[in-house]
Amino acid sequence: MFDNLSERLERSFKILKGEGKITEINVAETLKDVRKALLEADVNYKVAKTFTDVVKEKALGQNVLTAVKPSQLMVKIVHDELTSLMGGETAEIDLSGKPTIILMSGLQGSGKTTFSGKLAKMLKSKKNKRPLLVACDVYRPAAIEQLRVLASQIDVPVYTEPDNNNPVAIAQNAINEAKAKGYDVVIVDTAGRLAIDEQMMNEIADIKKAVNPNEILFVVDAMTGQDAVNTAKEFNERLDFNGVVLTKLDGDTRGGAALSIRSVVNKPIKFVGTGEKLEAIDQFHPSRMADRILGMGDIVSLVERAQEQYDEEEAKRLQKKIAKNQFDFNDFLSQIAQIKKMGNLKDLASMIPGVGKAIKDIDIDDDAFKSIEAIIHSMTPKERSNPEILNGSRRARIAKGSGTNIQEVNRLLKQFDQTRKMMKMVTGSKMGKILPKGKR
Repeated sequence: MFDNLSERLERSFKILKGEGKITEINVAETLKDVRKALLEADVNYKVAKTFTDVVKEKALGQNVLTAVKPSQLMVKIVHDELTSLMGGETAEIDLSGKPTIILMSGLQGSGKTTFSGKLAKMLKSKKNKRPLLVACDVYRPAAIEQLRVLASQIDVPVYTEPDNNNPVAIAQNAINEAKAKGYDVVIVDTAGRLAIDEQMMNEIADIKKAVNPNEILFVVDAMTGQDAVNTAKEFNERLDFNGVVLTKLDGDTRGGAALSIRSVVNKPIKFVGTGEKLEAIDQFHPSRMADRILGMGDIVSLVERAQEQYDEEEAKRLQKKIAKNQFDFNDFLSQIAQIKKMGNLKDLASMIPGVGKAIKDIDIDDDAFKSIEAIIHSMTPKERSNPEILNGSRRARIAKGSGTNIQEVNRLLKQFDQTRKMMKMVTGSKMGKILPKGKR
């Protein structure tokens, strides 16, 4: 995501490197390159022009401090304007209704149904809500079944009326069901439609009128680029939606939709989808996205994802085991599972400042842990709990059972041993600082 744009912007700022001060000539040269970078990223032409005009005005009005280089100042100005371009503040979802009604809209294939499942999971786990998913796509044969499968994975109920072809009535009946059974959020998944399909556009307008939703979210595939912005404009004219959801931001997207959509429709991006997994949903933070576009990483989001998987009781249990040098392969497996729940590995790595650029051409497979897990699963319960008993014959058996070789098994055991020693050392030093002198 945004890799090409980040690279082009970095090259643009190099024009100012070595310059003693900002002048109209070197700013014009830099911003000409910045505008090209934005256009190549499929940013709306008017948005790109306005953006560079504002940056130029601000840059020329700045007195550069001796401690700040012109290129650093330009990065700061561009960062602030990118943040402003994408909305400035983080936009929250309105959950004030009783029940809260969220109407999903968008084109066919934009990812509405999958996102409905992701949103339900997020509201259930993070907001402690009781969501009800509603299947109002009466046209696509597999739509109801897809929603049911997603719902079963997150243990959320689905309201369906397979023999009813009236989505307006289904939505109304679902809300009555939610009120009767105490569900506090109703997520209405509608059929994908084309903006030029007058009948379908009238239908979703009728659903809106009938259920009076707290939130109308327009779901759009970020990979469609500038077309996504044009479609959003047409849908907004009919529905006056509250916010945008950009899906497939983990794909080969140039980022133009994320940078243009707020300016064109004047509606905030509220969520982004960053993968196929149901955990792959993030609230959209304009400032953090600007950080990532400029290659600064996004350490705050990385920490937040880690905290979501953090189990305090499990951490205390592990700390005791590490202190006694009893950390074993069962614990190692549970730590791998927590990392995998955090999301796409390359996406996680790119959140670390400076790492995104270093790994942009490296293919990091989400199955990177596969061989490690295969090796551990090929151990007996006794071997997992007591790694020190793994002699040559046991290692050979594990290699054969896991489809790896003896070198890979030896490498894992060596890395595990080093990790265990390091963890004990770190835990020991922390305990030494915490405990009183007489109890160390």
